[in-house]
This record gives sequence, structure tokens and C-alpha cells, in this order.
Amino acid sequence: MCVVHFGNIFERNKLLSRQTRPSKQGLYDPAHEHDACGVGFVANIKGIKSHTIVRQGLTILENLEHRGAVGADPLAGDGAGLLLQIPDQFFRAVCATDGITLPAAGAYGVGMLFLPQSQTDRQACELLIESTVEEEGQAVLGWRDVPTDNSGLGESVKAVEPVVRQIFIGCGDNCADTDAFERKLFVIRKLVENAVATSGMEESGQFYIPSFSARTINYKGMLLSNQVDAYFSDLNDERVTSALALVHQRFSTNTFPSWDLAHPFRMIAHNGEINTVRGNINWMAARRHAMASNLLGDDLEKLWPLIAEGQSDSACFDNALELLVAGGYSMAHAMMMLIPEAWAGNPLMDEKRRAFYEYHAALMEPWDGPAAVAFTDGKQIGATLDRNGLRPARYVITEDDTVMMASEMGVLEFANEKIIKKWRLQPGKMFMIDLEQGRIIDDAELKEALASSHDYQAWLDKTQIHLKTLPRGDMQAGFDADTLL
Repeated sequence: MCVVHFGNIFERNKLLSRQTRPSKQGLYDPAHEHDACGVGFVANIKGIKSHTIVRQGLTILENLEHRGAVGADPLAGDGAGLLLQIPDQFFRAVCATDGITLPAAGAYGVGMLFLPQSQTDRQACELLIESTVEEEGQAVLGWRDVPTDNSGLGESVKAVEPVVRQIFIGCGDNCADTDAFERKLFVIRKLVENAVATSGMEESGQFYIPSFSARTINYKGMLLSNQVDAYFSDLNDERVTSALALVHQRFSTNTFPSWDLAHPFRMIAHNGEINTVRGNINWMAARRHAMASNLLGDDLEKLWPLIAEGQSDSACFDNALELLVAGGYSMAHAMMMLIPEAWAGNPLMDEKRRAFYEYHAALMEPWDGPAAVAFTDGKQIGATLDRNGLRPARYVITEDDTVMMASEMGVLEFANEKIIKKWRLQPGKMFMIDLEQGRIIDDAELKEALASSHDYQAWLDKTQIHLKTLPRGDMQAGFDADTLL
């Protein structure tokens, strides 16, 4: 059974009919948006794409329904969705019907867009996207109206339903490979988001980009878990295939649901709370002018402001992870920086790993709180648990190379004789599947490789100054009567 909150349906409809969440007032502050949700993923270890993975992801999502919430309107949910690898065969077919010719997979990106209901504002957003794409040296290949069916949505959800469209972008000559193209798409998205936010458009709050990538596509919304494939008919097409499906059912804890705050985000789906988020945001902003990246170069400055005001803790975390990965950190490395193990004073941790964490503690404060975070960049997918293990995350591995991780067991059925391993994530541990290598990389191997990649202890010895090692002085503060008076 789903939990019901915001009991007065008329007041809820009034709030949801606005362009965005309410502004700061009374005890409410949009900066305090938190989630307590159901999260999961399913993947084929060998990277084999199929529609079966998509259906299994939707099944997990439907079986996590009890971890979400509804309002007094039983058809108004807090949000649900799933993130997939780009289904090249499907997009190639539907784009051909619309007169759009796509280049090879990896040489084009797809932007999933929530656009304002106002035609004037919507067209302004589309023109802004097109001009930004071209200014950054990429090519606009065409637009597609995403088929949606809102007949099953509550009236309060329809009142704020965006227009959903996709834009197809061709890789420009200034991007040497898909990784460079992915970074450029990230830059374009941030430029567009920040431009719309400061544009003064009446309905700028309805604009949002769920995904903008050459590797992944995100189908989500202010939906119930069982409404996702009914709303997005694309997901029922057998040509929509993927080797992974990252899913999420949201429960917005004492806060307001909205289309943009539904999970997954561009890289993560999160169950829990990040209690240090205000400090994390401030430190990210404070380090802006101390940051540099050989990969991003001058594009780094175009990303700011990196974290928009009024986002949820999960959305802020996602922005930070995007920056680290775009700057050259691997997914595992970035996640170890953001959600480190309990390393200080841990006598069981080896010295190399402790030095790794101690070194990075000077670069990034932990995004701390009870959290189970699933993450993907379209090439790898994994999950990690906070240092205290305060959110559940269990996984199953089968003999046919299927891996399923979720907030609980039972969300996807497997024959017992096909199960190779059934276990849970432990506090501070990480679990990752590399779809390109076609294997699972466990916590010990991941962290041993990263901790051994540099001599972090030598770097610490060279740069750290411990106060207890400084010479003691004999000087004592004197009292000067004239100065005191």
C-alpha cells in the first residue's frame, strides 16, 4: 500500500498547478527536498542488449510501488522512471519515418526534453537549444515528438504535464570520439539550462532536460510506477533494447513531487538522504576557480552555475558526479570521493586505501547520509552504500549473466536453480558491472586498483603539515595596559 500525503486534494492541486515547486515560505524550503524511495537495476553482464532487460526493469519498478507515494488523488504519484542505453535500432527506424538520418551509433546524441506548455516559451527553448548546439560545433539532426498517453494520470499531474520531445544531435568535427562528444553534450546541456533559468520566460520552471547523451536515454515523470510504460509507449516497442535498466520509484519526504525531481537523474538513482548537502553545494561553488581539467579545458567555465538552486539532494549529487566523470575520473573513483568508506581510525583497512581516502578528503567533502546509490554512464552500472549501511540494497546473479540489484528481494523472480549468488551490499562497499569488459568487478578489486594507481601516501607526506609536528614557542601573550584601555 502506498503512503498518502498532502491530504487536501484541492490545496495539492493548487500547489501543483504552479510552474514549479512553491518558493521558500514558512517552514518550507525547496533546498530541503529529500527522497526515501525504491531503487533498482537489472543488467546483462556481457553487455547483450534485449527488450527483455527493458521489461524486467519495468517489472522491478512496478514491484517497488509500495516504496513510493501518492496524494489524495490516487493517480498522482511522486515520480517514477527508468534509464536505458540508447536503443539505436528503434531510433534509427522512427527517425527515418520523420525524415531524420542518423549517423553511426555513438556519433549522435539524444536529448530527452520537458518543454513548457506555452507555445511561445516552448519555441524559445527549442531555438535556444538549436543555437547552442550549433555554437558548440555540433549538428542538429532533427526533432521528434515523444508519444505519450496521459489518460491514466490524475488531474493534478496533467495540470503541470510538460510537452515531451526529443532532439537528435550529430557529433561535430571538434569531438574526436564518443567520450569527447559526451562531454560536449554535457556542456551544451548546462549552457541551455542556465540560459533558460535566467531568461525571464513565464514558464521557464517547466523546462527540464532528463537526459542529453550519446549513450543513455531517460524515460521518467511525475508518474506512478505502473504508469511509466503506459505513458511512454516507446517502452513497449520490441526494438527498444538495452543491456541495462536503472529504475526508481520516488517518495518525496515531506516535500513536493514534480516532473523534474523524479528519478533516475542522468547518472544516478538514489534511496536515502544527503544530510550534508548544503555544505557540499557551498564547497563545490567555493572551489570553482581552483578547478582545472585537461579534458574539459575552457569548457569547464561554461558549466557554472553547476548546481541550480532549489534542487533535491539527489539532483545536486548527480550534478557533482557528472562534473567529476566529465573531468576524467572513472565512475568508481568519483563515487569513492563522494561517498567514502569509514576510513579514519579503521585498523582493518590497508594503508594504501586509507591513504587514498585521506588524500581525497582534502579535495572533496563526503556527501554524507543514509544512502543507497545506483549509478551508470551507459558503459558501467553499479551501486554503493553509505558508510553506515543505513539503506537496503540486495542483489542476485544468475547463470544466464543477469544481475539484479534492488532495495529488496522479490522484485524480479528467478528460478532458484539459476541463481549463482544472492547477497547484499555492505556498509561503504561498491558493486559494479563493466558491460564492455563483460564482467563483475567487486569492491576489493575496484578499490585495490584505484588505491594502487598512485603513491597517495607519498603525496600526503609531501603536502600535509600536522600541527602536532610544529615546534612549540615559548612566547606568551603580554598585557599592554595602554592598548587594553
